[in-house]
Amino acid sequence: RIERQSAAAGSAAAKAEYASYMERLERVAREIARKQVIVLEGVGKKVDRTIDLTTDPTGESLEPATMVLDSLQATIGIDILNVDKVNKEVEVGLTVEMPDPRLGRQTKSATFTVSYFDFPMIDNTRLTGGARCAIVLNSFSNDSADITIVLFPGAYASLKEKPYYSEVIESIRAENERLVK
Repeated sequence: RIERQSAAAGSAAAKAEYASYMERLERVAREIARKQVIVLEGVGKKVDRTIDLTTDPTGESLEPATMVLDSLQATIGIDILNVDKVNKEVEVGLTVEMPDPRLGRQTKSATFTVSYFDFPMIDNTRLTGGARCAIVLNSFSNDSADITIVLFPGAYASLKEKPYYSEVIESIRAENERLVK
């Protein structure tokens, strides 16, 4: 609604007023995401990456990150698929590879758009073993976009995300095996 009314505004003062509304909304969204990343970083792992926007980064891959969470090792790759400078959004391809001694190498892929309004506790990707991976847009300018990749336990995802029965059964089975040993 802010963007629509800003486009329809006739005076420079009205456009400036709507621009300030959007800046405030983005600032609040960035602060919420930042606080969620702080919480998730306490129980998980994070890595920061910068996307160079001085040239068109479409098709580029960011340096992969390998993170270890409990016994889960994940190598996370990010491909830049598209950048929307007007709406401050980055479309990414996420690939997470996890070695599993019983199942072999597990790979999870997802494609989605990241903006200031994507919060890691709500907007995340479910991984093998119940872990979650999220990407947070920290800042966006004409020259660069800074993102944070967070790997965290699924217990910290939103309450609307219930574990799949197979994950619950696998978790109970793994715990029983650990107790038997």
